[in-house]
Amino acid sequence: MITDFLSQYHVLGLAIGLCTFLVIGIFHPVVIKCEYHFGVGCRWWFVVLGIAMCAVSVVVADVFWSTLAGVVAFSSFWTVREIVDQRERVRKGWFPRNPKRNYD
Repeated sequence: MITDFLSQYHVLGLAIGLCTFLVIGIFHPVVIKCEYHFGVGCRWWFVVLGIAMCAVSVVVADVFWSTLAGVVAFSSFWTVREIVDQRERVRKGWFPRNPKRNYD
């Protein structure tokens, strides 16, 4: 298993930290694109993803994959709020508006 390999070389924590950094980095542009294309209604997708990844985290026995699923789960839950905040950032002019959407 990957956890055995990473533990053997004492880099499990570093690998989890790197994956956490990448997940957070991926979610940032996802928030921007989802709000632009779908509006705040897409936040429910992230609620469902978060719940699903919580379940995966509980079911998976491997520490690395379980932790990674937990990171994705709580990043998804955080995204629910960030999509609403992104709408406010668009209203303030910090990000481009979708001309097909009414922000008022």
